[in-house]
Amino acid sequence: MGISIAPALTRAARACGIAVSGLAAFGLAIAGLAGPAFAQGAVKATHGDWQMRCEVPPGAKVEQCALVQNVAAEDRPNLTLLVIVLKTADQKSRLLRVVAPLGVLLPSGLGLKIDDKDIGRAGFVRCLTTGCVAEVVMDDALTTQLKAGKSATFIVFQTPEEGVGIPVSLTGFGPGVESLP
Repeated sequence: MGISIAPALTRAARACGIAVSGLAAFGLAIAGLAGPAFAQGAVKATHGDWQMRCEVPPGAKVEQCALVQNVAAEDRPNLTLLVIVLKTADQKSRLLRVVAPLGVLLPSGLGLKIDDKDIGRAGFVRCLTTGCVAEVVMDDALTTQLKAGKSATFIVFQTPEEGVGIPVSLTGFGPGVESLP
């Protein structure tokens, strides 16, 4: 998140070619259900506050898995985020994908703090009928910070002046991300 989204996605596209979009169906299928019944795919494992969900997406030959957590703002239960971590099809990179509800201010992007340290912002890359998606390729520094942290706060903006912080537990993140097949 400390890097700009456009260069990160460009590098991922160059490194992975169409492989990144090969996982898009799975990650977006999960994202498409970002309500109380968001959980597409079977729960294969639980790592603290994270679930490992796996399925065989349409057209795929092998099962694909993602580490997921669905959270709501403490004071606004209708303001939810779906946080997804998955490997690219070539297994060389990890993606952090966050689905925010419709109505967020897109130009402000999605902010991230880990244990009150400002990490940066990622831009939204697309909106679906169920929400808007911010996505970054997780470099080693971001992965290490998330593994070492106790909590992350994702910040969405509903107006330029109003950022809403949504806490996400990092309990179990390290073992969960390491167990991604």
